[in-house]
Amino acid sequence: MGIKNVAAVVSGMDEEYPFQIILGINEFARKHDINISYFAAFGGIIESEEFDIGEFSIYTLPDFSHFDGALLLSNTFSNPKIRNAIIDKVKASGIPAVIFECADYPEFHDVSIDNYAVMKRLVEHLITEHGARTFNYISGPLGNPEARDRYRAFKDALSEHSIEFDEESRMFEGVFRSYDGIRAIEAFEASGMSLPDAFVSANDSMALTAMTKLQHMGYKIPDDVMITGFDNTFNAQTSCPVLTTVKRPLLYSGDKACEILLALMNGEKRPRSTILEAEPVFAESCGCPDNGIGDVHEYQRKTAARFERTYANVHMLNRLIAGLADSETLEECIDSIEKMLGTINCSEFALCIVKNWETTYSTASIGDDTKPYAEIMTSPLILKDGVRSSVDTFPSSQLYPIVPETGGNISYFMPLHFNQRCLGYYIISNNDFPINSLLCHTMTMCIGNAIDNISKINVLDPLCKIYNRNGFNRNAGGVFKECVITGHSVSVGFLDMDDLKYINDTYGHKEGDFALKSIADAISSSCSSLDICARYGGDEFVVLGVGEGFIDSFNDKLKKKLNEINEKSGKPYKIDGSVGYVTMIPDKKQSLLEMIQEADSRMYKQKQEKKQSWVIVDE
Repeated sequence: MGIKNVAAVVSGMDEEYPFQIILGINEFARKHDINISYFAAFGGIIESEEFDIGEFSIYTLPDFSHFDGALLLSNTFSNPKIRNAIIDKVKASGIPAVIFECADYPEFHDVSIDNYAVMKRLVEHLITEHGARTFNYISGPLGNPEARDRYRAFKDALSEHSIEFDEESRMFEGVFRSYDGIRAIEAFEASGMSLPDAFVSANDSMALTAMTKLQHMGYKIPDDVMITGFDNTFNAQTSCPVLTTVKRPLLYSGDKACEILLALMNGEKRPRSTILEAEPVFAESCGCPDNGIGDVHEYQRKTAARFERTYANVHMLNRLIAGLADSETLEECIDSIEKMLGTINCSEFALCIVKNWETTYSTASIGDDTKPYAEIMTSPLILKDGVRSSVDTFPSSQLYPIVPETGGNISYFMPLHFNQRCLGYYIISNNDFPINSLLCHTMTMCIGNAIDNISKINVLDPLCKIYNRNGFNRNAGGVFKECVITGHSVSVGFLDMDDLKYINDTYGHKEGDFALKSIADAISSSCSSLDICARYGGDEFVVLGVGEGFIDSFNDKLKKKLNEINEKSGKPYKIDGSVGYVTMIPDKKQSLLEMIQEADSRMYKQKQEKKQSWVIVDE
């Protein structure tokens, strides 16, 4: 039958819900020699659209038609646009797929847990056993089917007991993240409303931080107010008081989904929907007696292991941050990453970045037709069983710089970006650091920031997305030397933007940045692929071209482009610049710097002539 390759799509692996499902998937995959490729991101962390564009770029990477099947943890996505775009791509691929907690797509098989029935039982328990009549609800994103089912069950339970619910004031919609619990209590406090009998939360992560926030405010749980969660996470079982929650067969659902998908990939038939049962766990936070933590020794073992892992990861992160902060080249950055991998016992890793990472500035959201990953990638760091190697080029459609030849491999693909700038991704294989550590995302951001910083330091202007002075000197210097050897003519243009200070002072620096980016775009689009342009500093730009006709061609294109920008922008100011040009067939006695200085001098004369003409017009 050959090795089966499965794509799995998930968001926010640091939460216990996806963690448990992934454990079930991985266990089944290893037993049956299935290769699992997880494409994972952590969107919605800082509520920044630019950041999320870069983070979600990883979901544009896979061509699902290249896989034998797909597992979709679509309920982990709070952004419906991203979720729907991924689902559409999997549909279009035609491969068998199993989706979790969603029966909305007849193209897919689904494995779901009956969220509605168990949430209703939990809320009815608060009403009938504890006399609760006033409720606040902390919801997940209502674009998420699980969040909708739980909220619907909550409202139905209240309605059937003739309890009114003030949805506008007593419902807080979060995104299933821990911090949402704090935000929910802050919103309640700001509302000035009376304390409810119970806060019902759509998951444990939000419930636990909400409980801690209430305790810091002086409230006693459950004497002053009850609180409940959903998921029966490790932290819920060990909180103080122990959290009333819902126990779901998450690990089994991952195993079951993988079993169904394997059957589908082998051409077998399976029921379209599989429904698993859950059960409420009544504990101290609602006033029920705690049934204990079970095996005390197992609890101690897990707790000790978690502390040890956390300490080791913090130590790793501190070393990584220090090493990356001191890195001025990609090689130094890679050395720091390699040391970090040893700390977390990761023996299979690949750093994959866009081929021309120093100068490439790609962005694309998941719904765009454009892809942020270039067709050709490079992998400057590959670790396999302690052996370090690299691959100069490989197609991004291949995903791996070196494709696994065996089955049972578990790989995590994580995006590397700086805000919306896509830099590449890295792959950790056969190591569960991405799901075991809360610091995985921090580590990922550190690596992305370091690579972006190196590119900016070295060659790229971060505002204008063209070369900086260093980038120009490094690249134009080689072209200039080639012209000295071959006897070809070379031209240099030096442009100084007109009235940037006036634009900044009159309309603000945001408009000044717009003007700078616009003139940089005009310069860049007026160059051919063989020409070199850069922001030389402040409002100064330089361009180098080879051949007799460069100046006339560039000047005509530049004027046309600037006219288009000014006509379309609707700005109250004009974007323009003064330019000086020099053309020569250089010899060994001349230098590129001398040509730049001469072009600068000619530009200054043109600027002075412009000012004189303005004076004449005014008179």
